Amino acid sequence: MLSVDVEKRLGEFSIAARFEAAGGATALFGPSGAGKTSIVNMIGGLLTPERGRIALDDTVLFDSAARINVPAHRRRIGTVFQEGRLFPHLTVARNLDYGRWMSGLPTDPAERERIVALLDIGALLPRRPGRLSGGERQRVAIGRALLMKPRLLLLDEPLASLDRARKLEILPYLARLRDEAKVPMIYVSHQAGEISPLCSQVVRVEDGRVVETGGLELLDAEVH
Repeated sequence: MLSVDVEKRLGEFSIAARFEAAGGATALFGPSGAGKTSIVNMIGGLLTPERGRIALDDTVLFDSAARINVPAHRRRIGTVFQEGRLFPHLTVARNLDYGRWMSGLPTDPAERERIVALLDIGALLPRRPGRLSGGERQRVAIGRALLMKPRLLLLDEPLASLDRARKLEILPYLARLRDEAKVPMIYVSHQAGEISPLCSQVVRVEDGRVVETGGLELLDAEVH
């Protein structure tokens, strides 16, 4: 269970978000500029709230009153950004290993093989990111995040930079990730068509506020 209750001011824009997310895939849904990315950055430890509390299961990640703020690299949260952020000078194989190495985890060949098979990226291992399609790069970025053995996976608009064909290519892999990897996911998007095949819980965000939580019926409202 992820529990979030945070406040943060960013210039003239303020965020006050409170919600809980159980296992499976939960969507942060709302228009561009609503504060969704800032919220996931606070969960991941990349942005510090001014007030509040974030807990993942029995671990408190942030608590302003108790002066707790676990560093991002110790939260065991994997993040996949819109553009993948792979290292261009490293092969796919070495990009995959980077997350594990940064987290101080030992080599686990069986787990690596399982994730490579899950995402169907075995043929890509000797290539560099510049020789991959957008969909392939995102699959590698997801694999790198999974090899950190995260307790939670944050997917911040992971398909936003892809054309329709590449989106259709990667969506089945995200569904397999949800069903087979068993890692809870927070999926950020303003596209209802991406969320509905993947998520069962929706947290609707507008103007920096969580305005509703519920099921897929919250996708009916149009956002831009």
